[in-house]
Amino acid sequence: MIGSLIVRLMVNTAALLLAAMIVKSVDSGAVIIADWPSAILAALVYGLMNSLIRPLISMITCLLQLLTLGLFTLVINAGMLMVASAIAQATGIGFQVRDFGAAFITALLITIVSTVLTRLVK
Repeated sequence: MIGSLIVRLMVNTAALLLAAMIVKSVDSGAVIIADWPSAILAALVYGLMNSLIRPLISMITCLLQLLTLGLFTLVINAGMLMVASAIAQATGIGFQVRDFGAAFITALLITIVSTVLTRLVK
């Protein structure tokens, strides 16, 4: 149980770092991660939000997700990333997402990288 949580945190951290590097290569300053501890803490905040808040938001927006064939989930993930960035800034964690566009692209990349890494780990 604890081992799988640690693996999941490592996968999320790697996905966040890789997504941030890709977005940063296209638009520097769009996503900023100060260092490794900040990446781990940001992944932890993002993971907790996805575990606790996202199910409620998904239930509320169920019809919209059906109408968009699930693509609205990326908008939800981008919003969660923006909130995680605000929490990180408020608590002094070195993680920042500049705008919603950067959050959307980062959320898309996190989803792709996380899916691939999870399949490789299992």
